[in-house]
Amino acid sequence: MSTPLEQFIDHKAQTGMQCGNYDIDLPKLEDGEQYRFHFDATKCIGCKCCEVACNEQNNNPADIKWRRVGEVEGGVFPEVSQLFNSMGCNHCVDATCLQGCPTESYIKIDNGIVIHDDDSCIGCQYCTWNCPYQVPVFHPERHIVTKCHMCYERIERDQTPACVQACPSGAIEIESVNINDWLEEKIDDEGNAPLTPDARITNSTTRYTLPEKIEENLKSADEHILKPEHAHWPLVFMTVLTQVSLGGFVALVIGELLGMFGLNLPNPSWEMALAVWFPIAIGLPLSALHLGRPLKALTAMKNIKNSWLSREALALGLFATFSLIVVLLLFFDVNPYIRIMLEVPTALVGAYGIYSQAMIYRIKARPSWDRSINVKKFFGVTYIGILILATAALKFDLVASSSSIITLALLVAVIQGFFYLEDINSFDEFEKSYKLYKKHFKIHALLRKTTFILGALVAPMLASTLIAANEVSIATTVLIFSVGIALFSELIDRYLFYVTVVPLGIPGGFFLGKARD
Repeated sequence: MSTPLEQFIDHKAQTGMQCGNYDIDLPKLEDGEQYRFHFDATKCIGCKCCEVACNEQNNNPADIKWRRVGEVEGGVFPEVSQLFNSMGCNHCVDATCLQGCPTESYIKIDNGIVIHDDDSCIGCQYCTWNCPYQVPVFHPERHIVTKCHMCYERIERDQTPACVQACPSGAIEIESVNINDWLEEKIDDEGNAPLTPDARITNSTTRYTLPEKIEENLKSADEHILKPEHAHWPLVFMTVLTQVSLGGFVALVIGELLGMFGLNLPNPSWEMALAVWFPIAIGLPLSALHLGRPLKALTAMKNIKNSWLSREALALGLFATFSLIVVLLLFFDVNPYIRIMLEVPTALVGAYGIYSQAMIYRIKARPSWDRSINVKKFFGVTYIGILILATAALKFDLVASSSSIITLALLVAVIQGFFYLEDINSFDEFEKSYKLYKKHFKIHALLRKTTFILGALVAPMLASTLIAANEVSIATTVLIFSVGIALFSELIDRYLFYVTVVPLGIPGGFFLGKARD
């Protein structure tokens, strides 16, 4: 059964009226070629017929746009210029959506079109972060990510995609491209449009025809629209809590090793190990709440070869499992030499898990995330886990161990403080994120600073002084307070990490921005 759009086009054809380019002779692809879009900006009038036709063809609601029309403006009144950019998927040679997807839900088929396998998608939305053009979009009603697929089922029938059909000025076309020629000779000249991310980031294949004269002071029509991104609360808690567990576990292993080398330190107890395991036991399940399809969470480990998200899921899953086994070994008082044979590799796996977690955010599409300082800060959060270990040691009368552990926690917290200062001092390089930070989150930034000083530095030093004065019960209360305040501080920082990122993307409209909210 034909769609209303197809019925409309048939009616136009029968009455002798034209509506875009319906019948085409698709070029036969030679070796090394694929299909791509060609967009002629000199013809586009900004009517957005392509957006409407795409939604109609694919049965998408109005707020799910697989094709978007962006707008840039330049000049000085009355000599002004306006330029549009209609973009679907660029069907990139090195598609970052495909490379990063943990469930291998993206497929580049023989003709070069990148399609999305809806059935395997878990709705993690990692591809929506990875794509510098913001092409994949989360569909809340279907709980998955969806995207433009160049109407490949129509192309197989030698018909144009819906956007091509609907364009009244013929600004959108399908053509073939030789990949090697494109990458070696033409992509830099013909693959870029004003204020659109560099085609080289993903080796986009879309070809642009632009006016001969373009104003130098072009600005996006949505330049005035700057909104916080989504907070991703499940990820805020998951990332911080898993990092906390790693810190406590590593400190426990260090204590075990030092004790084995004759430093007369008491062996860590199973209660201490349980205390540092508890955060990851809460954090990992919370991550599933971020997914559109949480019951398919385990399939996130599918793409270990290419996806940092898959590596994170596997490594942290193993870390949580083996650190629980360590709790059992301590509970049954298994020989320390046997324990250490499991504890060391478990700590290494956990460290790799947090490294993988940090690398998820090293993506060009989100510049304020793509910084080495964020990797350092992820590991810096581990001081809270060390404070938890010190609290547990004090609670179970291991006073000498507690003092040593607090000293280690303070050392890591001071390092995290330097990372925090480095982060703040370099953040103003990212103009839009910095504006967002200053405009909307001044109170959050102040809370972050004061709670860090209080929870990570002042309270642990006070607890250490109280222990030296043999005020163990008061010191325990202070340490519990320290853990709570420090955790609150790092959760604020992680919240700011998510909401202040400003993604790359094509320009939006004057009223709707990028139409992604």
